Amino acid sequence: MIVLGVDPGSNITGYGIVKVEEHDGKPDRTKLISVDYGIIKVDEEDVFHIKLKKIYDEISRIINLHHPTELSIETAFYGKNFQSAFKIGHVRAVVILSAVNSGISVFEYTPREVKKAVVGKGNATKEQVQFMVKAILGLRESPEVYDVSDALAVAICHINRTLVPEQARYRDWKAFLKAHPEFLEDSSVKLRRKKK
Repeated sequence: MIVLGVDPGSNITGYGIVKVEEHDGKPDRTKLISVDYGIIKVDEEDVFHIKLKKIYDEISRIINLHHPTELSIETAFYGKNFQSAFKIGHVRAVVILSAVNSGISVFEYTPREVKKAVVGKGNATKEQVQFMVKAILGLRESPEVYDVSDALAVAICHINRTLVPEQARYRDWKAFLKAHPEFLEDSSVKLRRKKK
């Protein structure tokens, strides 16, 4: 499994390719390798449709180079600046189109979902995401820009969502223990229980 994660932007688009290693013939989400990552920077002076073409061409080149099996991309974030959100929507469209034209499945995640999957909380800062991406992928140095760490985080989020069955996901530790009471009964595990 090779996932291309993309953090779309009208001037800078981050991308990251993450490969899942196999263990006993099955993908192992604990063994992730960063294959490639970087930014697609377009000239701010270019007219917008030229920027879109450059982003499309570069994403297509990356797909042809690394042959990812899936694309994961952040959903549009609607902040105070409508014009910016509108442009990001266009960038998302050309990225998705390049994947679809290459026969790659597309998956979308909200920024909150990505942060929760990588850091464990949906309101994590960009610094926390960057730190966790470095740790999860075993990178020597953190990616230089947040666009790259965000793109790698989107790829990691997709891998976690794909390789962890829905019924195995839990909101918190209490929900996990409720679903697996055998851990409470295990004599090797000493847990303090509150007295009623």
